[in-house]
Amino acid sequence: MSQTKVAAPFVSNDANFRNKIVNGDLSVDQRNGTATINGTSVTYNVDRFLGRGVASAGVFTLAQDTTSPDNFTSSIKATVTTADSSIATGSSYRLQTNIEGTNMADMNWGSSSARTAVLSFYVRSSVTGTFGLSVANGDFNRFRVFSYTIDSADTWERKIITIPGDTSGTWPTNNTMSVRLNWSLGIGTNVDGTVGSYGSSTAEGLQGQTNLIATNNATFYLTGVQFEVDSGGATDFEHLPFDVQLRRCLRYFLDLSSTGVLNNDASYIAQACYYTSGLCMGFCHFPVPMRVEPSLTTSNSGNSFFMYANGSGDGLDDLYISGASSKVGGMLANQTDASGTAGHGGGLYVVADRICNLSAEL
Repeated sequence: MSQTKVAAPFVSNDANFRNKIVNGDLSVDQRNGTATINGTSVTYNVDRFLGRGVASAGVFTLAQDTTSPDNFTSSIKATVTTADSSIATGSSYRLQTNIEGTNMADMNWGSSSARTAVLSFYVRSSVTGTFGLSVANGDFNRFRVFSYTIDSADTWERKIITIPGDTSGTWPTNNTMSVRLNWSLGIGTNVDGTVGSYGSSTAEGLQGQTNLIATNNATFYLTGVQFEVDSGGATDFEHLPFDVQLRRCLRYFLDLSSTGVLNNDASYIAQACYYTSGLCMGFCHFPVPMRVEPSLTTSNSGNSFFMYANGSGDGLDDLYISGASSKVGGMLANQTDASGTAGHGGGLYVVADRICNLSAEL
């Protein structure tokens, strides 16, 4: 009996993990809240995306939002809550994501073999006009400015920007920051630039651009962010399963409290013991190896944690992460208000709605 051969269908854009942006669909939001950007400190919000602003001037907020184009469910929303219509020299407002060097090894940036990249994203703004976007290296001494136009207010538009690779400068290929992608929301002189080539002068936005921060209550949404090797133009956005996207995010940030995506209520975070009556310690195994040994942030407020041992709970205000930690696990401890019996073991528990997170952000 003869068999009929059926040709396999052509599948375009089938390269796995071609997108070098982690959480480009803005689906993972472990912090699960609204960040107020009112100073120059970097403030992360939706996983892998951050805001930076200006002290004592304009203010904007960042939060995950369900407003999104077809084929997406989430975006990050910037909202101007205090306008700055006369941006000072050297000031910059921006929404930013960073790319780790390990994801840039095949781009050869910083050499004569530098490959061209394509950046694509979906954007929606209440303000129209020409906006600025910049690319910078981790050392913040190589910059290139690009422009894009928002044609219609409150309408999703897809933008595609070709980014030639830089043949000079240092663009790491290890676990440090290699690339900064910056959507400028407002720019002052001396840190703006023109569309052109790479240079060493700081350029975080476009000269003469539309400044979202100048309009009170203005909104700016972003999703579907993809940065890939240019193999003939932008490809369709690479949708990854949520569990895959989450695990990629956990390399940089892990929320152990109930506010994150891993827990729905107060939860045990480690098996622990009293090393001495005044020292409680427990080892927390991370779901995935983190980028570097992480730092710990907690609520540092009354009875944020409890050590349950020998039939009772010992309230603890705070924890610290000890030097016995690594990229794969952390020794969490308290020796300020622990009060138990040396040698007793139990479970270390974080109270609902208290902060307990580990950060290895770039």
